Amino acid sequence: MKLNIAIQGIKGSNHHQVAKDYFGEDVNLVECLSFDFLVDQLLQGTADKGIMAIENSIAGSIIPNYALVYHNNLHIIGEQYLNIHHNLMVLKGQKIEDIDEVRSHPMALLQCKDFFRAYPHIKMVEDVDTAETAKQIQEKQLKNIAAIAPNVAAELYGLDIIAPEIQTIKNNSTRFIIVKTTNKELPKQEINKASIRFVTDHKRGSLAAVLNVMSDCRLNLTKIQSLPIIETPWKYAFFVDITFDNYSNFDKAKSLLEIMAEDFKVLGEYKNARA
Repeated sequence: MKLNIAIQGIKGSNHHQVAKDYFGEDVNLVECLSFDFLVDQLLQGTADKGIMAIENSIAGSIIPNYALVYHNNLHIIGEQYLNIHHNLMVLKGQKIEDIDEVRSHPMALLQCKDFFRAYPHIKMVEDVDTAETAKQIQEKQLKNIAAIAPNVAAELYGLDIIAPEIQTIKNNSTRFIIVKTTNKELPKQEINKASIRFVTDHKRGSLAAVLNVMSDCRLNLTKIQSLPIIETPWKYAFFVDITFDNYSNFDKAKSLLEIMAEDFKVLGEYKNARA
C-alpha cells in the first residue's frame, strides 16, 4: 500500500523533490499550499507523513514551523538536505526580453534578486509556491510572465528554462524534516540526532547550565533557536538540535534536562542526514 506523503506546494516543488529523494517515486502526494494545511492532513489521517522545510543556509530558520511541530504534537522521524537550484522559466518561445513580470515564492525571489538588477523592467511578484506559478503559466498560457522554480517544474509543465541557476549564492541548501503523528521509527542504535524543546527560568546562567549538561553528556549542539512564548511575554522556548555517537549519552542528558528545564520535550529522534 502506497504511503500518502503531504508536501508544501505541488508537483514540481522542492518539497516534491525531497519526497522523491527520501521516499522514492512510489508514493501518493498530498499537495498543500500552506504548512498549516499540511499539518491538518496529518492530524486528520489524510496523510501518513509530511515534509516541512525548517531552515535554509542563506535565509535561516523557518520559525513558524518549529511552533507548528510543537503545538500539534508532531514527531520528527527524519531529515533531508536539498541543494536549491532556482531557474527562470517561461512558455516555449518566450525570451527574457519578452518578460514583464516574474512570479515565485517570496524566498525564491529574495534569493535571486541580484540577477534581476540587470532587468529593472521586470516586476517581481510574490506567489504561494514556485511550482504553482510554473503550472499556471502553462495552464493559462501566460505570456510575458516568468516563474522561478526547480528544474523538475519545467519538465512537468513543459516550460523553457531561459536562465538556469540564477540564485545569488550558488551553495544554497535547505534542510527538511519528515514528520508524523506518532513517535520514532528507528531502533536506538541507528538514532544519532534529536530535536528537543525546553524553557528556562529567568535566573542568571539557566541556559548556560542546560548547555553545559549537553556538553558533559557528549552531545554536539548543531542548532539553537529561540521562540517567544506568546502567553508569557518576555519568556522564551528554545528549540535545539543535537547529534551524538551513542544513544545512551542522549538518554542520560534527557533524564537531567527533564529535571533542570521547564516544559522539556523531545520533538524527534532520528538519523543524522549529514553523518
